Amino acid sequence: MKNEFPLYPKLCENGKKEAEMLFAGFKEKFRKIADEVLGELYADVATHIESDSWGNYRSQIMNGMKNYENRMLQGEFDFEEIRRKIYEEHREEIIKDLNQDLVKENEKLKVKATMYLGWYHTALERQSVL
Repeated sequence: MKNEFPLYPKLCENGKKEAEMLFAGFKEKFRKIADEVLGELYADVATHIESDSWGNYRSQIMNGMKNYENRMLQGEFDFEEIRRKIYEEHREEIIKDLNQDLVKENEKLKVKATMYLGWYHTALERQSVL
């Protein structure tokens, strides 16, 4: 059984040359395909992998920071240090931003109140007509 299908059969000289030419052609085609695939991977895919990984990492950090209850899971000290550093370096900006956030929230509430009052008056008018 061992010798029935040898891995490298003995070829005549013409068969050997033909096999070498076929293999050389295959190597060249394979090299072109490999270069193309690696080029696509490097240019088109790798940039998305990097940016997607960074996006996932950023989301994890933001989720941890946004939920203040995470300080119990992730360490009170870390949150104290982060909170103090942000407060010390950006106190005035934070106060200004919070004030602007409140102004925007007031404007939204005014619009909603006007809208609800309009619906309420419309409902009252309909009742008085009936």
